[in-house]
Amino acid sequence: MKGKNNIAIGFLTMGTFMAYGFLLIYLRDFAPGKEEWVANYSSGKHFESRLAHVHGNLFAFLNILIGYLLLHFRDKLKSVNSISWLALTGLVMPLGILAEVYFGAPPIFVLIGAIAMTASVIWLGISFFKMKKQTIS
Repeated sequence: MKGKNNIAIGFLTMGTFMAYGFLLIYLRDFAPGKEEWVANYSSGKHFESRLAHVHGNLFAFLNILIGYLLLHFRDKLKSVNSISWLALTGLVMPLGILAEVYFGAPPIFVLIGAIAMTASVIWLGISFFKMKKQTIS
């Protein structure tokens, strides 16, 4: 079922990035050397880590919402499979940010994910505009 995977993976991703948020809180408030973390809080790797946390949760929520809508309107919308896969591919964006921060990966994954999620949201919006009105019987 198209959409089911978006919901399942969306919730799992959201839980993961929520847990990552707890790590960020620990590093800011409790870890040894927290003063250095706080001093660099709005720049570099610290800022990028927070971007990954926020976008990870946003994109997870979008997958949950998109998955629900695709399941509910699957018989009335075209391109359900493509929209579903694009939304899931969007999750590469926050993972790409983390890969940059921790492994020095190139930003290509961030761009791929951002473009995929944006395309899925726009495509779904256009699909809803094109959806035919139901006749009430």
